[in-house]
Amino acid sequence: MPIIGFPVETKPGEKRCALLPANVKAYTLLGASVLIEKGLGEPLHISDDDYVQAGAQVADNRDVLLKKSDIVLALHKLPSSELRSLKAGALLVSYLDPFNESAYIQQLCDADLSSISMEMIPRISRCQKMDALSSQASLAGYVMVMQAANALETVLPMMMTPAGTLKPAKVFIIGAGVAGLQAIATAKRLGASVTAFDTRSVVAEQVRSLGAKFLDIDLGQTGETGQGYAQALSSEQMQIQQREQAKCIADSDIVITTAQLFGRKPPVLIDQKTIASMRPGSVIVDMAAENGGNVVGSVSGETVQIHDVNVIGTGFWANGVAKHASQMYASNVFNLISEFWDKASNQFALDVEDEVLSACVISHQGQVVHKMINDFYQQHGVPMHAKATQMTAEA
Repeated sequence: MPIIGFPVETKPGEKRCALLPANVKAYTLLGASVLIEKGLGEPLHISDDDYVQAGAQVADNRDVLLKKSDIVLALHKLPSSELRSLKAGALLVSYLDPFNESAYIQQLCDADLSSISMEMIPRISRCQKMDALSSQASLAGYVMVMQAANALETVLPMMMTPAGTLKPAKVFIIGAGVAGLQAIATAKRLGASVTAFDTRSVVAEQVRSLGAKFLDIDLGQTGETGQGYAQALSSEQMQIQQREQAKCIADSDIVITTAQLFGRKPPVLIDQKTIASMRPGSVIVDMAAENGGNVVGSVSGETVQIHDVNVIGTGFWANGVAKHASQMYASNVFNLISEFWDKASNQFALDVEDEVLSACVISHQGQVVHKMINDFYQQHGVPMHAKATQMTAEA
C-alpha cells in the first residue's frame, strides 16, 4: 500500500497544512496509507488524535516520515537538506517556484525525485478543483481588505448618525485577477466606494458586476496569457498607467495592488511622489511585496509609514485565515492526486504526456521534463547538469 506523507510546514509563522482530518478517509478510500508528522495540525488546534481517529498514522519523527513516504504532500518546498531523506523515485508535491529556484530543481533531479509544482497547475476547466494559486489568492484578496480596514482610521461604510453623516471610504484596487476580484467583493460588502483597474479591459464587466467602478485607461494593445495572467506592459504603457491612476490613488483612502507577473518580478505601480499625494493616514496594501513589490518603499513582511501613509507588505496573506486556507489547499492537492490515481495498480500514474501533468511536473527520473522551465533556464544561462537538461515531455 503506497504511503502518502504530510510533513509539518517549517516556514516561520506558517499555520497552514496540506491535510485536515476530513481528507484522511478520502485518501484511504483511494487505497493509500496516510502518514503525518507529529504536530501537523497544532497551529489550527487540530490534535494528532483527530488525525488518528480519521485513519491516519503518526510518524515517530520527521526523518521517518520522509524515508517511508512514496508521495510527500506539502505547502512549501522541503528544505534542501531533507531531499536525500526521501526514497529514490518518490513524488514531492508543493509550491516549488521553479523559475527562481533552479538550484533546488537540480537537487530534485540529483536525488531522483519526481516533483509537481502546485503554482504550475494550468488554468483550464479540468483543473479548477486543483488550482491552489486561485484558492489561496481568493482568500488573500479578502485578508488584504481586512488588514487595510484595521489600519484605516475611518470606517468603510457610509453611516447616518445623530452627529452627522460619515462618508464611505474610497478603495482603489489595481489588478482584477482572482485576488483583486475578491478584494473588490469584500470591500463592497463592507460598504466602501470601490474603483478598480486592470490592464485587461476584458475584466471590466466582471468589476462592474460586483458593483465597483472600472477606471478606463487607454493603454493601446494589451491582453492576457493563455493561463489568464496579464501580459507585461511596455515602459511607455507603464508610464501611462502610472500617470492616469495617480489621481485616483490620491483621492483614495485605501489602495490595494495585486499586480504580479508569473515567473517574473512584479511591476512597480506606485512611486514615492504618488504616495506623498495621498491623505495622511491612508493605507496601501502591496500584495507583491514579498516578490519585489508594486510600491516603491514597501517592505516584505512589514508595515511601514511613507509620507504618513501606512504601506502594508506583510505578505503571507492566506495564512491570515489559515483554517479555511488549509481546507482549500488540502482539497486542491487531494483532487490532484485522485485525478491521476490508477486503481488497477493502486498508485499515482505520473504520465508526463498528459495535458495537466506536462504543465506542472518539473522533475522526473533525474531530469527536468518541463519544456517552459527548461527553455527558461537555457535562455537565462542557468547552469544545469547535462542529464537534467534532456527533454522527455512537451509542456
